[in-house]
Amino acid sequence: MVQAVESVLVAGRGPMACAVIRACGRLGVKAVAVYSEPERDARHVRLADESVLLGPAPATESYLDVRRLVEAARRTRVDAVLPVPPALAGSARLAAAVADAGLTWVGPPADVLERLGGDGVEPASERGFLAWVTAAGLHHVTPVLRDRAGGTPRVSWTPTDGLGPLPAAARRLPEIGWRGLVTVGIDPDGELAEVAAGFSLDMAVLERAHGVDAVELALRSASGRPGEPTVLPGTPRAAVAVQLRSTLPPGTAGRVTGRLPDIRARVGRRPLLGPEVVADSGYEPGDRLDGWYDALLATVSAAGPSPARAASAATDVLTGLPETGVPHDGAAVCGVLHRIAGALVPDGC
Repeated sequence: MVQAVESVLVAGRGPMACAVIRACGRLGVKAVAVYSEPERDARHVRLADESVLLGPAPATESYLDVRRLVEAARRTRVDAVLPVPPALAGSARLAAAVADAGLTWVGPPADVLERLGGDGVEPASERGFLAWVTAAGLHHVTPVLRDRAGGTPRVSWTPTDGLGPLPAAARRLPEIGWRGLVTVGIDPDGELAEVAAGFSLDMAVLERAHGVDAVELALRSASGRPGEPTVLPGTPRAAVAVQLRSTLPPGTAGRVTGRLPDIRARVGRRPLLGPEVVADSGYEPGDRLDGWYDALLATVSAAGPSPARAASAATDVLTGLPETGVPHDGAAVCGVLHRIAGALVPDGC
């Protein structure tokens, strides 16, 4: 990797921010976490090299506040701002403010985000693709299918029959100046439906399928010298990504008492012959689950020789979870995995 970025402000929270901060540690990049008043001791804060308070509990006054984020980046003297969720990564206003402050923005330029009209949401289409975009084109293109409950992605996986032709608008992304990670939704007519920047909940599918680190790809793009994509022997593989969520009523707080899935990634090495699993938890036993924010507890992703084998490996992680202290949708997620994997996954996991 061309090391042009030595420190980043990680704009995000929860399991996704934890995954990004751990990746920064693997890459030797200093990670500065941000937090709101109720999350002073959140797991993403504990994992970071440094942390800075943004503001009170409401996300609009802390995690989503452009002025506070840029001020935090200035105060900690980081090289770059790395936005995690599409809500931040797709913000043309935040991208412009970061650039105006003389800092590096890890993502597509503000004018490109403005032109595409991105609203910073997770793609809602049932199918799409993931990719890393450079001036040379689309790399690590990964088709994805999504199972959604109430509009929220629960399970994403690579289809056995591939994707088919990319929408013309998607093929033009390098030409119009998009750089970095992209998650695309495709409508039933085969046209481009949504375009999202940042670390969507599907991005782990690309990582597992190709054996790459999405944070490294994003930082390589931000450096302006992305280089050639790394193609590992035996890739791409089939992959699946799962989101484990609390089912507490919205606005209700809880406390995590049991250990959630947490398995480190093997990045940049020849894939294992069998399934390979990664899990990122946003909480450890004793951590408070605050009612102000997203209910995502952990993510589990797996790669294997087929979608069924990958789904079976992800199910093994979710089967027999200890008492977590908060209710979750693990049983419903296992039901989706069972449909993907068929006989490889037992009922009632």
